[in-house]
Amino acid sequence: MSLTLMAPAPAAAYVTAFRQAIAEGVAQYDEMAEFYRDRDFAPIWTGEGDAERRAALIGALEGAANHGLPAGRYDPEDLRAAFAAANNPYDRGRAEIMASAMYLRYAHDVQSGILDPGEIVREIFRELPRRDPTDLLMQLVDGDPFEVMRSLPPAHPEYLRLQREMLRLERMIAEGGWGPGVNAGRLELGDRGQGVVQLRDRLIRMGYMNRSATAVFDADMEAAVQRFQTAHGLLADGVAGSSTIEEINIGPEARLRQVILGLERQRWMNWEDPDRGSRHVLVNIPDYHAYVVDNEEVSFVTRVVVGATPSDRRTPEFSDRMEHMVINPSWYVPRSIAIGEYLPAMQENPGAAGHLELLQGGQAVSRAGIDFTQFTASTFPFDLRQGPGPGNALGRVKFMFPNRHNIYLHDTPSRSLFARETRAYSHGCVRVHRPLELAYHLLARQEGEPQSFFNRILNSGQETQVDLVTQVPVHIVYWTAFVSPEGDVNFRRDIYGRDRALWNAMEAVGVELRSVGS
Repeated sequence: MSLTLMAPAPAAAYVTAFRQAIAEGVAQYDEMAEFYRDRDFAPIWTGEGDAERRAALIGALEGAANHGLPAGRYDPEDLRAAFAAANNPYDRGRAEIMASAMYLRYAHDVQSGILDPGEIVREIFRELPRRDPTDLLMQLVDGDPFEVMRSLPPAHPEYLRLQREMLRLERMIAEGGWGPGVNAGRLELGDRGQGVVQLRDRLIRMGYMNRSATAVFDADMEAAVQRFQTAHGLLADGVAGSSTIEEINIGPEARLRQVILGLERQRWMNWEDPDRGSRHVLVNIPDYHAYVVDNEEVSFVTRVVVGATPSDRRTPEFSDRMEHMVINPSWYVPRSIAIGEYLPAMQENPGAAGHLELLQGGQAVSRAGIDFTQFTASTFPFDLRQGPGPGNALGRVKFMFPNRHNIYLHDTPSRSLFARETRAYSHGCVRVHRPLELAYHLLARQEGEPQSFFNRILNSGQETQVDLVTQVPVHIVYWTAFVSPEGDVNFRRDIYGRDRALWNAMEAVGVELRSVGS
């Protein structure tokens, strides 16, 4: 891309006008002022040797929508027009600042996210990986501009897989989508009729079933329904009941919105180390599963129960490091539960919650003679503790990554909940279906016989902390759209309504569905 050549002008006048435009421009962008002062206001976009940088930036901006970004925030046509009109030193300086500002905004968005999610959803605690603006500009000075632009989006495989799915869904929508929905309450093996035909056509268009002319719910359709159910976190029984049909009738536009949000969520985790820890634990709240990931391959998986849907019980999103596990743990009842649930019960019946110790200043206190009705939520002076044992609320082991939210993974004596399709029942912590196996798996890297080591401590009945020699990153996420390494696209329900709130914010900054809104 070339700039308009100017008529010769006195060097001093040229420099003065160009610097004036730069100085005026950077006054609006504090992050650029130091960069240009240090360069003595030398250009990086509008100089004679800057054509490659201009082309690389224009190309990146033209592809912004391929990342689910609000393309109108950095319109390449505006930039082209500014370059074309730069036929005097002052206008050239203005074009210089416009290009740097547009580049920094694009880099900010594609690298670490459009939104500040914690301002939209209070249970999201992400330290966004914002890069230093001066460093971003210096990369262009020191490196290949095309490589710099390619390096800005996350390189994590999940981002690339979601991006491919976004483009696939856009093509599907442009071709007419998935066709009519299924008008039926329940369909199963052996059924016939219009509802079966609608289900067949929908499954074919969605890619879960090969082309067929059958009007009977046969074994092939049952297998296709099971594949759909597995990909959507449903009980995979092969019966198209009301919940399955409800999910089948969700259109590709809604799924595309989930995928675009998935891209945004990946940008929030675009740290300098793109693999998030060669070994890490990933808890996906709406998926109701926890995974141990080693070198981007899942080495362990278990069902989990997460926080219930009331706002004070929802499991937050954050990342931390697992430092140790506690075998035969005590349960120190959170203050909110102590005064919200147990105090009213003890006021009504002093013998209630008899399995819990009263503690004051860390020391056990006898219940005898205590009139619990004299206390309010603000004056209740005791802590509550449940000692180790088979009925302990934390079960046999808890996995600790100390954090300000007081959230951790733990066993539970309430095993029946793990059989349910929807598993949002806890007070916020994450209950683990296979806690002992998880403990063995984590200990295997530091103990020759991890199962024997663990069970010896467990059988002692003593509360024991076991430190992890190598701490393990833990990422608690809320991914309603994700793609397996094998390319299987998964969608999950928006159990806390976070997708809805975040999408409203995305639309407010200009994100749209290209095949629908443009």
